[in-house]
Amino acid sequence: MSDQETIDSFHKLWHESIDGTWHTCKYRGVKALKCPMDMWIYQELISSIKPALIIETGTCFGGSALFLADQCQLNGAGKVVTIDIKMPKQPPQHPLLSYITGSSVDEATLNTVRRYIRQAQGPVLVILDSDHKARHVAKELEHYHSFVTPGSYLIVEDTDINRLVRFDHGPGPADAVDGFLKAHKNFVVDKGCEKFYLTFNRGGYLKRVK
Repeated sequence: MSDQETIDSFHKLWHESIDGTWHTCKYRGVKALKCPMDMWIYQELISSIKPALIIETGTCFGGSALFLADQCQLNGAGKVVTIDIKMPKQPPQHPLLSYITGSSVDEATLNTVRRYIRQAQGPVLVILDSDHKARHVAKELEHYHSFVTPGSYLIVEDTDINRLVRFDHGPGPADAVDGFLKAHKNFVVDKGCEKFYLTFNRGGYLKRVK
């Protein structure tokens, strides 16, 4: 078995063993449906870039938003804005964390995001983790890519869907990324963000080049 086959096999095992892996992942007691390897990469990026604003689509339980806000506080970075059509019953509270209720691609939501962008005094980083259907992710990419500052990242989560896992899902985030990269040459895949081998975002760490 090649190294890549070993990585893929473990990825599938880890993803599908939901009772003991990512479906039970918590941050400070709040569910965060993430791969911990990716969360470690996020804190490295925050430490390096020190974004003035992080935009997250897909709040779910709020664990990842809380994690991002803590990392911003620890690294002298800015604020986190998280977006979802339905907020958790008890959303985590943090002085650097704000919530927007609504679809990430609705004009009202985008207008609110633009207000945060105008207030940001520095780099902007975007993480897309809402509806994983290719059509929706493509819309998010078109709307949100312009918010990302040169040298920062547009991260598309769960690009393993329909590529390594969940083949019943149909076209997913990776399919949207393929089309996006063909049309936007100022974004490149940063494979360095996949250095831990296990990542839900293979090919999804998109760096905006200067």
